[in-house]
Amino acid sequence: MVLPLVDEDKPKCFLCHDTFDDYETLRKHQDTVHKDFFEYHEKKRGPAPGDVSIF
Repeated sequence: MVLPLVDEDKPKCFLCHDTFDDYETLRKHQDTVHKDFFEYHEKKRGPAPGDVSIF
């Protein structure tokens, strides 16, 4: 069985799999509905143990 590619050019939210007409509405959706997810994963991380810095 072959499924047609429908709405392949529309952006899709990777968290809830909703499709949107453009990237601006996707960005607004993610800023409002999934705000807690992005705030949690926004934490800054330092270098891992054993990382070498080159000056």
